[in-house]
Amino acid sequence: MSNISEWSQSAEYLSFRSNVPLRRIVVDSDDSKGWRIYDCGPKSVQSPLVCLPPVSGTADIFFRQALALSARGVRVILAEAPPYWSTKEWCDGFRRLLDYLNLSRVHLFGASLGGYLAQKFAEYTCSCPRVASISLCNSFSDTSIFRGNESAALYWMLPALVLKKMLMSNFEPEPAKDSDTVKTIDFMVEKLDSLTQSELASRLTLNCIRGYVEAHKLRDLPVTIIDVFNGAPLSSPVREELYKCYPQAKLAHLKTGGYFPFLSRSAEVNLHLLIHLRQFDNTPLASSEKPLINNSLPDS
Repeated sequence: MSNISEWSQSAEYLSFRSNVPLRRIVVDSDDSKGWRIYDCGPKSVQSPLVCLPPVSGTADIFFRQALALSARGVRVILAEAPPYWSTKEWCDGFRRLLDYLNLSRVHLFGASLGGYLAQKFAEYTCSCPRVASISLCNSFSDTSIFRGNESAALYWMLPALVLKKMLMSNFEPEPAKDSDTVKTIDFMVEKLDSLTQSELASRLTLNCIRGYVEAHKLRDLPVTIIDVFNGAPLSSPVREELYKCYPQAKLAHLKTGGYFPFLSRSAEVNLHLLIHLRQFDNTPLASSEKPLINNSLPDS
């Protein structure tokens, strides 16, 4: 087990954990499988922003989005799935979660695997839309980019230690990283340590098993793509492929921020999310009770 990270002891994180309760919601026939969610902001909002974590993250890694955006009146739900072993199974479970929460349409913000699953859910429900818009952070549309496609079906039997080592290789620190990025990596390693073998194995399976997004089904969906250029986790060809999938997307480029800019560059990411969401002001799909356009945001 890693040492407690600096951020998990920060006043900001402790304020989040003391003010926003963790809920466990069972939507499957297996009572041992429960979604973990944090729900903050005005509950009267029917089209909240739902944040979906990457492979190594728990729902609370988006605490900086939850605190900052809910303070601006946005309803923010942080959602962490129980183990699912196929994208269809995950999409079925997420649809049942939205039904349980009585949410017909939501805005999705997904990081890495979370972004891929957000796209797959929008595709899965395109005939009866449940997704109002998507924001993607360091994400992808095709899993063939990952090593381990061939062995993905075997992840369920690998020990947790082996799975964690596979993911830890992504956290190798680069020289001269700024303090926020270093704190982010420590925090994410701590969260990785908290995941069980089945949680890790199922997420890695979803991340690596062969699949791609049928982006033509999402051509009318408002999309914002948030990418980091220096120290980015994904190669330029992968980013370019995502851009081709969504020629209508707004592109938000961060100069730095590493793998997890929603933590290390939260102010920039939150601004891009607010700009993305304000197009829905004064509509049935508004993410806030009050217009975000009046919150002194600069033009995008």
